[in-house]
Amino acid sequence: MNDRQSEIGSYEQLAEAPGRRKARAPRPVVCIQGLGFVGFAMAVAVADAREPDGSPSFNVIGIDLPTAEGKEKVRTINEGRMPLVSADRDLEAAFLRTVQTGNLVASTDPAAYRLAAVSVVDIHLDVEQEDGAPKVRLDGFRAAIRTLGEHMQPGSLVIVETTVPPGCCEKVVAPTLVEALERRDLPAESILVAHSYERVMPGREYFRSIVNFPRVYSGLTGEAADRCEAFLRKVINVADHPLTRLQSTTASEIGKVLENSYRAVNIAFIEEWGRFAEAVGVDLFEVLEAIRVRPTHNNIRQPGFGVGGYCLTKDPLLGQIGARDLFALPDLGFPFSARAVKLNSAMPLVSLDKIRGRLQTLAGKTILLLGVSYRQDVSDTRYSPSETFVRHAEREGARVICHDPLVCEWTELDRRLPSELPSPEGCDGIVFAVPHRQYCDLDLARWLGKARPVVLDANNVLSRSQRETLQRLGCPLTSIGRGT
Repeated sequence: MNDRQSEIGSYEQLAEAPGRRKARAPRPVVCIQGLGFVGFAMAVAVADAREPDGSPSFNVIGIDLPTAEGKEKVRTINEGRMPLVSADRDLEAAFLRTVQTGNLVASTDPAAYRLAAVSVVDIHLDVEQEDGAPKVRLDGFRAAIRTLGEHMQPGSLVIVETTVPPGCCEKVVAPTLVEALERRDLPAESILVAHSYERVMPGREYFRSIVNFPRVYSGLTGEAADRCEAFLRKVINVADHPLTRLQSTTASEIGKVLENSYRAVNIAFIEEWGRFAEAVGVDLFEVLEAIRVRPTHNNIRQPGFGVGGYCLTKDPLLGQIGARDLFALPDLGFPFSARAVKLNSAMPLVSLDKIRGRLQTLAGKTILLLGVSYRQDVSDTRYSPSETFVRHAEREGARVICHDPLVCEWTELDRRLPSELPSPEGCDGIVFAVPHRQYCDLDLARWLGKARPVVLDANNVLSRSQRETLQRLGCPLTSIGRGT
C-alpha cells in the first residue's frame, strides 16, 4: 500500500487495495495509530460501534509502522484474520462483523491520516533504566505525533490512549503538533488534543473491557473534551458505564498512572504476607477470600508467580519521570511505586528458590514450566515473569521445557513451544506458573501416569481437588502463598 500514498483520496479507495469488501455508506473515518494488543482491540471496538438504526458509526483504519511485524499485522487484518491469539470470543465475533461490514482496514501508509476525523494513539512507550533512574525515550512517540500533525486535517481530533508520564499531552503532544502545523502554515489550534486512557484487560473479557467499562477523559480545551466525549459515547456503553470528565489532560494522565501504581503496590504488599503464611503453615488464599467479603477490601491482591505485561512493570515509574522531566520537580520521589516495581520483578525468583530447595540443586535437572504469558487467557509474553524464571534456571544448569496453550513462538527467548502439553515423564520438577484454563482443568492423575515429580503451584493454579490428588499420588507439592 505504500506505493499508493499520494493516491489515497477516500476510505473506499484505500479498502480496494487489499481487495476488502468496500464500506458503501460515507462515514467519519477513525484512524488507530498502533495495532498492538490495545490498538487492535480498540480498532475493532470502534468499527463495531453502531448507530440507533444498526449501521456502523465509523469507517476505521488501523495503521502500523512499515516494519516486518507491522506489515504482517496489516496483511493479516486485511485478509480477515485476527493478528493475535485471543481467548475472547466476543473480540473474535466483533472482528468478524467488521469483516462482513467492510468498515475496518489496515495500512502502513501515513497518508491515511488525511482521512481521519479522529486519530487514537495506541503506540508503545517503553521505560528504560539509565544510571539507576527510570527514563522514557520520547523520540519515537514524538515522531508518531509529528506524523499526525503532518497529515491530519484542520478540525480533526487526536485522542491519546497510550499510557504516558503525567504532563505529556500538554508538554509533548501539543508542542509537537504545533511545530508540524506551523510547517503547513496552519494555525496552532487546528488539531484538537484529548486524553482518555484505556483500561483494557486482555483475556476472556478483552473486548468487554473496552466497550463495557467506565472511561475517564479530558481535553486540552473545552472543545477537545466535548469532541472526545461525543466520540466515546459512540463506542462505550455509557448507559451502564458513565464517562468521567477531568479538568485537565494531566489529571487524566495521572489517573491511569495512579491506577496501575496502586495495583502494583497492592501486589507487592501481599507478597510479604505470602512468605509469612508459607512459613507458619497458613493458606493465605483462604484468608484473602475471608477479607474480600468486606467491601472496602474486595480488591486486595494475592501472592503469585510474578508481575508481567506492559503496564504494571513500568507504569508506576511514570509519575517520577513526569515530575522530573516534564515539570522540573526532581525532588519529588515516588518510593512506594519504585519499590513495588523492584519487589514485583523479583517475584519469579521466589519460585525458583522454592523449586531449587525441593530439588537440592538445579544443575542437571529437568523442569517443566507450564505457562509463559504474563497472565491467564492471553498470548502476550512481554515482560513475563516466566522469562526471568527460565533465564535464571538455565543459568544454573537446569533444562527448562516450556508450554503455553496460547503461545507458539516465544519471541523474547527466540524459541518455539510445543502445541501439545508435554509429558511429565523424565521431569524432576513441574511449575504451574499461569492459571490457563487447560491447567486448571487438567486431570493430574491421568496426565502424570507413573511420573512423580516435585510440583510447585506458583500462582494459585491448582484447585483443592487437584492438590489432594497430588498428595494422594505422593508427589511433593509446594505452593506460593500456602504453608505446608
